[in-house]
Amino acid sequence: MHERVVIKVKKADGSQTPVYMSEHAACADVFAAGETAIKPGETALVSTGLFFEIPEGYEIQVRPRSGLPLKHGIIVPNSPGTIDADYRGEFKVILMNLSKEDFKIKRGDRIAQIMPAKVVRADFEETDSLSETKRGAGGFGSSGRN
Repeated sequence: MHERVVIKVKKADGSQTPVYMSEHAACADVFAAGETAIKPGETALVSTGLFFEIPEGYEIQVRPRSGLPLKHGIIVPNSPGTIDADYRGEFKVILMNLSKEDFKIKRGDRIAQIMPAKVVRADFEETDSLSETKRGAGGFGSSGRN
């Protein structure tokens, strides 16, 4: 059984409410509210016509749909993106075209997926020293070495 949270959605004329496409889908698909084309190597801000009221203590994470990068080279470059609980403006999706062809978006096309997530805030405590670990200060890719 999935935990549930209520997120209020206000829609511009003709926009579509997010939809879970299968019984066990982790994310709901979101749809384009208009038409646009993204040229190779370019980035576009795509309107959904949706406005959310997200409960305090939650965010909405924005992710690419799995088929768009594979079939068309279309990614959400800031994935996962975040919609904060206090944001009330229109939800727009940043899409980037990594392919060599124009990508045309029509009104009603599924362009991304979203997932509500609980937010945990940290209390950052300044210190002069940190505990030692086996990895230490090893950077990118260092945890896979013997």
